Amino acid sequence: MSDSSMRAIIIRDHGGPEQLQLWEWEKPMPGPEELLVRIHATALNRADSLQRQGKYPPPTDASPILGLEMAGEVVGAGSEVTGWKLGDKVCGLLAGGGYAEYCVIDQSLAMPMPLGWSYAQAAAVPEAFLTAFQGLFWLGGLKTGQKVLIHAGASGVGTAAIQLAKAMDAELYITASAAKHEFCHALGAHHCYDYKEEDFSELIDDQTHHKGVDVILDFVGAPYFQRNLSCIARDGKLVMLGFMGGAMLDNVNLGPILRKRISILGSTLRNRDLAYKAQLTQAMQAYVWPRFQANMIKPVIDQVFSWKEVVEAHQYLESNQSKGKIVLEID
Repeated sequence: MSDSSMRAIIIRDHGGPEQLQLWEWEKPMPGPEELLVRIHATALNRADSLQRQGKYPPPTDASPILGLEMAGEVVGAGSEVTGWKLGDKVCGLLAGGGYAEYCVIDQSLAMPMPLGWSYAQAAAVPEAFLTAFQGLFWLGGLKTGQKVLIHAGASGVGTAAIQLAKAMDAELYITASAAKHEFCHALGAHHCYDYKEEDFSELIDDQTHHKGVDVILDFVGAPYFQRNLSCIARDGKLVMLGFMGGAMLDNVNLGPILRKRISILGSTLRNRDLAYKAQLTQAMQAYVWPRFQANMIKPVIDQVFSWKEVVEAHQYLESNQSKGKIVLEID
């Protein structure tokens, strides 16, 4: 292999996990304000699965290689980079390119790895905590002591959101399968609902004495939309971050939106501009890093795979058994 090439996981053709294969790829070169990072670990996200299936194409200016986050070592830098040096251990959010030996990242998006952490721990942070921080604070405007409903509470973003909301002394309502309730309670959840067997909106309405929750983080979409409107409080904020259950609605009563003055907000991170992502990275790091170092919160890792086991890792992701993040070590 030449100095201008590297190994990466490629998608041979859109389809199942078996379409993923380790292959030779062109090594990226850093721009003036970019770092070249030797990746030691990355983490799986639902977006990876959708992209592999051909349902979520990357932005036109992003690497076609899967992987939205990474942790590694700085091995090169552009001419205008300041504040970073070769050998620094960093982690950060990517628009693509994490399933590879090397990536480039704008210096404003790189974050120093917390002291004493492994690459696997650091790789589990960027997407989950940036998404949760954006959803709860920048979009949801969560205030101390408010009530928050987090769907898919045992997911990577869900586990981050539970911990961030707990740090605000929020009262936490979570949906997850029954087998994951004990896990969510241990993270800080006060109320857990089995989405397969229980109507969370009716239970929340009863437990809040018909007042509802102030903020909802939803990754499911259509199947929960009407029930979200039913159990959200007046002036509440419904933050939609995904449509795992579908995006098309039928027979929905929109009346509560006006009656309760509900704000409905949607966002992704991947297609945000650099300035937005840089500001979010700085704000999240300032809030979260001291809490990492004080062991108040932590990334939750379910399982670590070698990237040579990427097919098995994707199969495990799609089995919906995981609690927290699934990490790939690049060896």
